[in-house]
Amino acid sequence: MFTRLLVGLDGSPRADVALEQAIVLGKRFGSTIVLVHARDGGPVDGATLLDRGRERLAADGLEGEVVEQNGPADEVLAVAAEGADAVLVGRRGLTATNPLGRSVTALIRRAERCVIVCAGQATAMRSCAIAYDGRDASRHALDLAVRFASIMGATVHVIHAADARDAGLQVVGMAEAALSMQRVAFTTHVEPGQPGEVIAAVIARVGCDALFAGAHLELPGRGMPAVLVSHAEEILRHAVIPVVIQP
Repeated sequence: MFTRLLVGLDGSPRADVALEQAIVLGKRFGSTIVLVHARDGGPVDGATLLDRGRERLAADGLEGEVVEQNGPADEVLAVAAEGADAVLVGRRGLTATNPLGRSVTALIRRAERCVIVCAGQATAMRSCAIAYDGRDASRHALDLAVRFASIMGATVHVIHAADARDAGLQVVGMAEAALSMQRVAFTTHVEPGQPGEVIAAVIARVGCDALFAGAHLELPGRGMPAVLVSHAEEILRHAVIPVVIQP
């Protein structure tokens, strides 16, 4: 499933967390981890950074590759990601105009790869929340969560925000039907409120240590740029767990 994991390293603590999360997954999936550094004229010694990263992988018996290229981080990562199954990045500052971050948006739109946005610390990813609204993007995220949980032995918590409970139960019913056919433990949560707030509340109450969410492009009109949409945008402002964004 995750045979090749790509990690962007820039010398920051958030990138170190992404590396640690990649190690957690790499040990479970037997992955090769590709360490990438974008030379952008900054003070970071990329060669030393990558050597240290490779030593960290070797300490856990993991195979590692390194890539160092000139250019903006989002462009370098997007190109390198085309040969990976998933990309792990540290969470950067979020803005109103680009709540997912420039690198994450570029990876999803250009490389079309699963992106794992890491926060304060690496987790075991054994209790997985899934933001589910019944649309294609969330169904793709659910498929990924189910495959992930079947390998990791994780529990899947399907979360849907709906003020009309009967309608909400119909939506999650589709997810329950799919999950019932798989050998994974799952629970569904249908609660009133805004999606981001509901998802964050359930995650805090249940103690989930990973979130899966879909992302899709919306075309607002002729001549207007496509907008990347995901409930993960809201969650990233509150959650300190890794967020797995599936295009």
